[in-house]
Amino acid sequence: MFPLLLTLLSAVLVFASPFPPDSRVHHDPTSNSSQSNAPAVPAPSTVPPPSSGDGTQCFPAIGFRTPSQVPGSTKGWWCDPATEYAFVGFSYEVTACQGLSQLQKEFADIRNTFHSRYVRLYGACDRDGFYDDIIKAAWDNSLGVHALIWFGFDGTDEWKRRRDTLFGALHSNPKAKFVTRVVQFGSEPLFDSVLSPEVLTEQVLAAKRNLSSLGIPVTVSELAYGYQKNGGAQVVLDALDSINIHMLPFFAQTASSGDQAWPLVLNDLTWFNNRGKGKKMYLDENGWPSVTSPGVQPNSPNAVASISSEHAYYTLLDQHCHDLKKVVGGGIGWFAHIYSDDQEPGYGIYDTSGRLKFPFAPRTSC
Repeated sequence: MFPLLLTLLSAVLVFASPFPPDSRVHHDPTSNSSQSNAPAVPAPSTVPPPSSGDGTQCFPAIGFRTPSQVPGSTKGWWCDPATEYAFVGFSYEVTACQGLSQLQKEFADIRNTFHSRYVRLYGACDRDGFYDDIIKAAWDNSLGVHALIWFGFDGTDEWKRRRDTLFGALHSNPKAKFVTRVVQFGSEPLFDSVLSPEVLTEQVLAAKRNLSSLGIPVTVSELAYGYQKNGGAQVVLDALDSINIHMLPFFAQTASSGDQAWPLVLNDLTWFNNRGKGKKMYLDENGWPSVTSPGVQPNSPNAVASISSEHAYYTLLDQHCHDLKKVVGGGIGWFAHIYSDDQEPGYGIYDTSGRLKFPFAPRTSC
């Protein structure tokens, strides 16, 4: 969690029609540094994308269930991004290297209790085969995944090995391209000055080349201020397939309580909308803390960290469902950061005893 240095704007969002879901441009692989030594992908089956039985024909729509066999192609598999707005799922920290049984249990809860379409991974687990467990749990529970190449906070190059390991799993696991919606570079590489905008852009483009045969898009998980402190970093925004935004208004210099955060949310969305050139946008690291901690301290004397304020923030987003739906790219899809206080103190929907901190049933459409 990091501070935002915001100046409240009075601008409003410019609404436009959605961009085509197949408008991404892919390139042939050229960079050895971004290539994995993954084994060849097994020959795919010829099973077509299935129907859920209720008219839902795309993954990971609510009501859709993954088939018993892997389809032969992703053609017609994924839902149009223009339909992905409102609440879409949870950030889910993996630093604990959860075992498959825990992943299965919690992914089932995320899907069935909260009607989530996605999990957005946060943190890193360097256990061999971990992303294969993520793929299996996601497939079995009909959840899509926003995968993450984790940079961490110590300035090391460990992210390069994580990148290559993830790419290896994406190429070798036949189900990977059917559950991995996007690969993110993060968290906050621009804000943390891990890479310059130019080097980060090179990494994004190399990743797009590497993953082009799988049809997996690439983005960066970042604060508005991360771009702003780098002169806007338009070169990065132009390279992204979607814009995955960190929305943490608790850290704004004008923050007060969660129910008063809409002008702060609108401020950042306006900034991205004016520079995103119609790309799909998600709020992925998005939330309000119920407690402070050494790493979570406000920049406003009026900022309130409490369960009621956390609840009020998510209620606020739900109340603005129709506003978020109108935003360019088919509307804003938002994640709740994070699934449990066990993963990040104060930000969870569940407390450390596994109890809901407040009623949580946001709309998935409006």
